[in-house]
This record gives sequence, C-alpha cells and structure tokens, in this order.
Amino acid sequence: MKITLIYGGKSAEHDVSILSAFSILKAIYYNYYEVQIVYITKDGQWLKGPVFNEAPDSEELLHLTLKNAQPILPSDIKEANSVIFPVLHGPNGEDGTVQGLFEVLNMPYVGAGVLASACAMDKIVAKQLFQQAGIPQLPYVSVIKRHYMNETDAVLSECEGTLIYPMFVKPANMGSSVGISKVETREELVKAIENAFCYDRRVIVEQGIAARELEVAVLGNDEVRTTAAGEIVKDVSFYDYDSKYIDNKVVLQVPAEVSDEIHLKMQEYAKKAYIALDGSGLSRCDFFLTANGEIFLNEVNTLPGFTPFSMYPLLWEHMGITYSDLLEELIQLAKLRHEKKQAIELGQEF
Repeated sequence: MKITLIYGGKSAEHDVSILSAFSILKAIYYNYYEVQIVYITKDGQWLKGPVFNEAPDSEELLHLTLKNAQPILPSDIKEANSVIFPVLHGPNGEDGTVQGLFEVLNMPYVGAGVLASACAMDKIVAKQLFQQAGIPQLPYVSVIKRHYMNETDAVLSECEGTLIYPMFVKPANMGSSVGISKVETREELVKAIENAFCYDRRVIVEQGIAARELEVAVLGNDEVRTTAAGEIVKDVSFYDYDSKYIDNKVVLQVPAEVSDEIHLKMQEYAKKAYIALDGSGLSRCDFFLTANGEIFLNEVNTLPGFTPFSMYPLLWEHMGITYSDLLEELIQLAKLRHEKKQAIELGQEF
C-alpha cells in the first residue's frame, strides 16, 4: 500500500510541517508501505517528489523544487490502494479546505474530517461549540476587522470592559503561536490586534490568567481514547513560535504532576470537546489549570505537531504506544472511516 504524505503548505506553519513530515518518514513501517511525498510550496504549487521505500537520511530531501520534482495538480494525488497522510498545519491544511479535496477525490485520509477541521481551527466557532457542550473556558471577545476599523474605540472599550489585563490576542484561524501576543496595556492591545489581522480578518482577545498549561491527546473515530495529561513547563510567561520550534526552549513533562482527579476531569472534557467537533483520527486538547484547581479548555488542535519535540506522540508513548505504532493506528483509523462512509453511501450496514 502507498502512503501519500502531503506537507509544506502556504500557511505560516510551513516549516513546522516539514519537521513533522520528516519525523513521520523516519518512523513509518516500510515493510507495509511505500511513501510518496508531495510538497506544497509557500506559494501554493504542488510538487511530486520521490517514493521512499526506506527512511531518508536527511530532511533536505524534503525541500523539493522544480529542479528535482514534478509539478502536479492537486487532483493528481488520486490513486487506488493509497491513504493520504496530510501533515499540513494551519490554514489550508487543517481548516477543512484540503480535507474537502480529499472527500471530493474519495480518498481515505488521516485525521479529522471537513466539519471538525473547520470548526476546531476557528477559535471563535470552537468556543461557541464548547460552551454548548458545557466545557469551561476563559472569557473572550471576538473582533472582526471591518468592525474594528470602523469603531476602534468601541472595540477596545469592549475588550477592556469584559476582560482585564493581561490579555492574549490571537488570529481566529492560526496555530503554533503564530500571530499571538500577550498584552498589558491599551497601546499593546492595539498593536497586537493589528498584528493578528496580518493572519486573519477575525481575531479573538482572551483573558490572560496565571495557570499551568496541560495537554491531553485524543485518538479514535467512534471509540475515543485519551491519554493522561502532559504539561508544558515554562520559565517565562509566554512561549512564541520561535521558542517552540526554532530555539526548542519548551520543556515537556509527561505525565503532568497533577492529581488523578484532575487527569480524569481533563480526559472527560477532552472527550466532550472531541465529540462536540465530530472529531476523528486524532486531536490534542490544550487546557489551563489554575492554582486552585480550576480547569479551562484553551483549544483543540486536530493536527498536532509530529516533530521530535511534540507533545502528542510523547503522550501516547507514555501510554505504551510507540511513535511508529501510533502512525499505524492513524492509518488504520483513516481506512476504517473511509470504509464506513462508503458503506453508508451504498446503503449497506457496517
């Protein structure tokens, strides 16, 4: 069977995607699969690279160009007996757009479907769904660019009337700390909102709190499994994109040192969030834990990083599932979901 590994992309998380793709190529079971790599350049061109029958030695082999790869149309990835493994972080990767392509092509693919991907990626829509599911979240204000440009003072007053400093400003559709700022004053708030608009026309301003950051990994389609929580151990108040992926300053504690009660409550909320989104395949649920034991869901990432430093595979490794076995489970979940969808469309029971 062939795995079509798609990576790169037009989003600001392009480089993270390459790191994740290389990690997957190093760990996949080549006795079962061959891997066709497809690279999406930063300007959106699709390039078909070599087929790997063994792990590559260098990440440089993934940096395809017109000199060493074949330009293709997105629809050219369709072929029989193949599973798509998208490792595309951020917009046009985990927001439901490319998942829609895979659905139109009628191809099995790893990860969440169109609806779950789109809803989880949009922080404003996700918060509305989680609120309906009864999952605790921090207060927030949503900001639309048109409204902000026409009524700047009113928007800033709403933020300061609803929230207190510090606040966090985030693009509604982005991840990996791209475009996110911590602000302590109105001047910083203005600058942060305008910076976030560089990535999205919709922005969310959230209440900042003193809290630990914990994450729970989720795996499954109809049967949902969760891990114990892991913790991002920080020595500063906020880690930006460079801290996470370039400088590698983030320290991960697996499992987190919290009570069994806290673990169970986070697992419960993670399952609720996953079901509310109609999740499938995988997700990582990110939480805040305050000193007095309050738990708040921050966000759900339907395509968490698979770099060597990523929390998602580390959490499952603690649960006894190796990186390679985790990839295999994800591939099998993709095939099973596709088979069930095909059976439903044919009016067959599954």
